[in-house]
Order: sequence, then structure tokens, then C-alpha cells
Amino acid sequence: MKKKIFNPNEWLKTPTNEVPKKTIQKTAATVHTVVANNIETYIAAIEQNAIDITCGYANWRDLGFAFAEEYGETGRNYFHSISKFNSSYNSKECDEQFNKCLAAKGSGITIATFYFLAKQAGITVVKNEPQPQMLENIMEEKSVKKLPTFPTSILATLPHFLQQVVKPTTSPEESDTMLLGALTTLSACFPKLYGIYDGKKVFTNLFLFVTAPASAGKGRLTQCKNLVTPIHKDMREQASLLKKQFDAENAAYNMTKNKTPDTEKPTKPPEKMLFIPANNSTTGVFQLLSDNEGKGLIFETEGDTLAQAFKSDYGNYSDGFRKAFHHETISYYRRTDREYVDIENPCLSTVLSGTPKQVSALIPNAENGLFSRFIFYYMNITPIWKNVFEVQTENGLDEYYNALGTEFLGFYKTLKSNPPIQVTFSVQQQMQFNDYFSKIQTKYLSIQTEDYIATVRRMGIIAYRIAMLFTALRIMEDGDVNPKRECEEVDFNNTMAMITILIQHSSQVFNALPADTKLPTRSNRKERFLESLPRQFSRQDYLDTATTLSIPHKTAEGYITKFVKAGLIHRDNHGKYLNNSIEEAKETEEK
Repeated sequence: MKKKIFNPNEWLKTPTNEVPKKTIQKTAATVHTVVANNIETYIAAIEQNAIDITCGYANWRDLGFAFAEEYGETGRNYFHSISKFNSSYNSKECDEQFNKCLAAKGSGITIATFYFLAKQAGITVVKNEPQPQMLENIMEEKSVKKLPTFPTSILATLPHFLQQVVKPTTSPEESDTMLLGALTTLSACFPKLYGIYDGKKVFTNLFLFVTAPASAGKGRLTQCKNLVTPIHKDMREQASLLKKQFDAENAAYNMTKNKTPDTEKPTKPPEKMLFIPANNSTTGVFQLLSDNEGKGLIFETEGDTLAQAFKSDYGNYSDGFRKAFHHETISYYRRTDREYVDIENPCLSTVLSGTPKQVSALIPNAENGLFSRFIFYYMNITPIWKNVFEVQTENGLDEYYNALGTEFLGFYKTLKSNPPIQVTFSVQQQMQFNDYFSKIQTKYLSIQTEDYIATVRRMGIIAYRIAMLFTALRIMEDGDVNPKRECEEVDFNNTMAMITILIQHSSQVFNALPADTKLPTRSNRKERFLESLPRQFSRQDYLDTATTLSIPHKTAEGYITKFVKAGLIHRDNHGKYLNNSIEEAKETEEK
């Protein structure tokens, strides 16, 4: 590919100091309200609404001077954040321009330039508390950007145990969070359930990260821990009995006066437990996994607990954490016992929650592979007071979910006492599965960078594991513990409907990851453009959509050409277009 030579006059072909009047008129039509006068809030508003305030090389250059003058090197990230929504954005060129701005000390351009251009783009500041009408306007604006929730139709067809889990929820977001939380928590408790995926034996273990702003309601996720607490307590009781036995045998050994070479010293019993603390050393985590035959559950309501552990020298077990997702052998060395240990087929499940900033703290970029191993769910939030008396349970939610946990403990013991169970897909389900993910991969190759394709591909194994969990929970209803069980059609369809939504949530979180300035920074404009197109449309329709999203018409035409080549959009002989991506989404939801 011929390298494009950067021409500053092609930065939207506006080599003037002023924002073009047409651009001001278009952006000012939509007012983006900011209820705080600080740089971070302004940047967030620009990113959330994909607003380009860099029209014209002079504006772009002056913004670089403004950030360099006010923030020094720290301003580089701000410069990238506001530059990436321009169609001519290039990460390397952006860095070079900022270097020049830093070197030109005393340019005389202040941060006021940034605030002025932001205001011209329709971003305003409200110093007082929002009034009711303003709240209504904010809600209306946010409702357009809300991420979809799972189809309500799946709730009535879930395994009965999961229906009981979601029963006390009061919103679609709460319902989705509790369903995902329950599946991920329970995924640590099926040691004998497996399937064959891409020729390899895989187990049910999942990684989940529920993210939302503070007070969005993600705290309800903690109730999922109660579902498996009885299992953890049962394991700790067994460990306690073994320890007492060891103490007695060790005391007797120490009192033996006439020891012979054949006299064996008692072996210290393993630390049996289900929950593995995230705030731990690398050796500590691996030791606990080893003591529990490679199985465990990390459950943390603050995602930065794990992030801080990964950042420390003694607790950076990120490599083993990533290996556990695919059951790859984890090796470590115990200094105390001078012992080299291999943990074969580790089965680790993880439930995390936190704010979007905690996601970026744990996963600074998508390149290290950690992002693609997680299910991400972004909870929508609206400024409406919640009815705190809506949930009606006899003795509160803790006792409600404790009772479900006791019920699951009995089922867990039953499965442990039976032979392993293999979950399979029918031939028809296999064909539908492969066809679906082939289309999804094609779609996201067209609207995301290659880094996101790892997420799409690992979403396949996540889908298979969710279907395995649904199938296992059906055993609670019919008691059929045959060594091979085929996934029921309703569970397969529910799985695929959920995956369709989860891929969109992951894409949203992916777009919000900090830009890695060493790599070309992704833009999510193509995704928003595709999703904004109706089922049937004309050339004028897509140009109008592009105008609404502040996308240049030539750029939009290029997007359409790529979408047609990828099969996401069909163009007939009469110049009309058909958005195939909408059809796929609806078909999956109807199933």
C-alpha cells in the first residue's frame, strides 16, 4: 500500500483559523450539556457524541498548542482524544504535531481556545443542578445512545433455577446483570461438565466484567455470590476437618521418640476453597488453584482490586490468568518447598464490576489479549429515582439468594458423584453457529480494527460455554445425568440472542479503551453509521445519516462501498440499498 503523505491543508480541506460556518450550524443544532466545567468532562462529551472540533489545520494546530501550553506532555492524550474523530486522523502524525507544539514554547495560545471551539460545537456548561426539563432532555438524548438489553422473551424460557435468580429484578439491566452474574458464578462449579470446541476439551468457566457509572445498580451483582457461598463453606469445613486430623497426626509424630527412616511425617492438607482473593501474590493465587485441583472463582465488586494486583511486582499473575481461560497449563515455583508445580487444565471463573475507568485500569489496551477473554456488560443509567420498595421478598434478598444457594449445593454434590457429562450441539445447531459467527466476524472486520476480531472469535467459545451451562441446569429439572447431552433448541437460541447483545456491549467498551498512541487508533464512527442506517435506504438517506453524525459525504460513500463488499449491505440495480445487519439481528432475537 502506498503511504499517504500528510498534507495539513487536507485536514478537512479547511486551512483557515475559523471553524467553517456550515460546521458550526450543524453541530450547534444539537446541544450537548455538560454539568461541570472541567477538561475531563468536555473530553468525555466530545468522545461520547463523536464530535469533530478540529475542522481546519489551523484549528487542529492551535488545539495542540493549547493542550501543550496548559498540560505539557499530559495534554498529548487530550490531543489524540479530540483529533481521532476527524476523517484525516493518523496517530503518528498526531504525535509528530504535538511534539512540535511542545517544542514551540510560549505560542501564546491558551486552553481558552479549546473551550471556545467546544462551545462552537454545541457543548455548553450548566453550573447549577439540572432542572426537571433539562433532566428530561438529557434522558431523551441518552435514550438514543442506550445499549440494547437481552430480549425479554428469553426470561420465560430460561432454566427454572435462572428464572428464580432474575425474578426479584426491577429493570432489564438488573435482569441481564443477574443472569450473567449467575452464569459466571455457577460456571466455577461444574468440574465434570465439558464439551469439545475446535477439537479441544473445554469446561464452563467464564470471565465477566459489569461496568457502569457509580450508583448505576451494578451492586446487585453481589447477590450472585450467595448462590455458591454454601459450596465455599462446605469446602472450608472439609479443609478444617483435614487440618485437625493433620494437627493430631503431626503432634503424635513429633512426640515419637524412636523415629526410623520409614517413619513418615504427615503431609499438610491442601487449602480447600472456592473463592480465591484477587488481592494476592502470584504464588498465592497459583498455590490456591493448585490446592483446589486447578479450580476456583475470583469474585470482586471493585475491578481495580485485580488491576492493582496485576500492576504490582509480586502479584502480576496476568499471564496465568489469561492461560486459565483456555485451560492452558500454568507453571510456577514454590520457594518454601523448593518445588516446581504444573497446574494442568486450570478452570478459573471471574466476576468483576466497576466503573469504565476501572476497566481501562485493568485493561490498558486490547493488545494483551485480556480484553477479548471477558464478557462485558455496560449498564445503562438514567437520572430517575428508583422505587426502593419495589422488590418484594419475605426476608430480604440475602436470605432469598442464600436459599437458592442451598438448593444449588445439593445439585452440585449430585453432579460430583456422577460421571462426567459432555454437552453437544446438533448438526443443525453447529451449522447455525458457524454461519452466525462467520457473518459477525465479517461485520466487525469492516467496522473495527483487527484487535477486536479476537473478541469476536473468543465470543464463540463463550457462547458455547453459556449453552453448556443452560444444558447443565436443565438437569436440575429432569434429573437426566446421561454422559452425553445435546443442547436444547430453546437454550441454543437464547444463547445466540444474548451473544448478539453482548458483542455490541463489548464493542462499546472497546471503543472507550485508552488510545494506544503506538498503534493506529480505532474510530467507532463506522459502527455508529452502519447501525443508524434503516433496513432499506437510498443514497440520499445515507448521506443524510452521515450529515447527522458529522461524517463527510466522501467518507460515508467509502464506508458504503466497504459494507457492500463485505456483504453487510446489498445494493440492487435501481440504486437502492438493503441493510443486512439489521435482518441478522432481528432473526437472532426472534429465535
